Amino acid sequence: MGYNCVVLIKQVPDTKSITGDVMNDDGTVKRSALPAIFNPEDLNALELALEIKDEFGGHITVIAMGLPAASAVLRDSLFRGADEAILVTDRRCAASDTLATSYILSCAVKKIDYDIVLCGRQAIDGDTAQVGPQLAEKLGVTQITYVEKLIELDGRTITAQRNIGNGWQQVKAELPVLLTVMGDANEPRVAAAKMMMKNKKALTPIEVEGKIKAENTEAGEADIKELAEHKCNKLVEEGLLIKQWDLDFLEADLNWCGQSGSPTKVHRIQSVVLSAKESKEVEPNDKGISDMIHELIEEKTIA
Repeated sequence: MGYNCVVLIKQVPDTKSITGDVMNDDGTVKRSALPAIFNPEDLNALELALEIKDEFGGHITVIAMGLPAASAVLRDSLFRGADEAILVTDRRCAASDTLATSYILSCAVKKIDYDIVLCGRQAIDGDTAQVGPQLAEKLGVTQITYVEKLIELDGRTITAQRNIGNGWQQVKAELPVLLTVMGDANEPRVAAAKMMMKNKKALTPIEVEGKIKAENTEAGEADIKELAEHKCNKLVEEGLLIKQWDLDFLEADLNWCGQSGSPTKVHRIQSVVLSAKESKEVEPNDKGISDMIHELIEEKTIA
């Protein structure tokens, strides 16, 4: 029997590239100044779904919530073997904290026939690890967090190994289930050339409209809309239209979305700058390192 998997993915700023040049005066990050990447542990979640599909068959749907630019990680998912991609984008989603985000995603997942929902353990731009568990609660399904290994999938029963910090634990649950996947769970596969050739022209409706506007600068709004609709219909026939859902389509309660649905409030942001009063150069050799260690011990910096 095959399993229908839904994988929640996110496009995030590459936090490894953060320097003083990409920080605002209030301590926040200029996201536009950083390259956007596929959230690393979401790749592990996608890989686990692909492994399930390879062994048992089924269908993989990936969902990303974000700005239109998040279409890039959806295409990347198709290149790696996902069957279907959905972009949830709406200006009214702006400023959503984890509670609002999990609510919006739950509205999207409920519109899909699924057996297993997979998320990365956490996103590198927030590091809260809250969205997966909150999503499971809103879906009313069992959750297995910190999954580092899928042990068995037998009928409607799944057994997984989860990391508990100082050891591991085996957990068995009935489907449907939500898994949050660790970064060491697997090695994500690279994009397949065949799938890249098949899906390289896959677009969301908002990308289609943008391309048509760029190619027809003198056209009016009505003409743009007509051309975009024609192009989208053609992409549907070719199986290349990335679905695009907004909050109206999701029938979401706007009181639970965006800023109004986000109880998290930032009380204060403090920038901490550490500056050395003096510095000392250490020779990059065994003697230099040994002398440094002895000096640190003498000054009782280390014991």
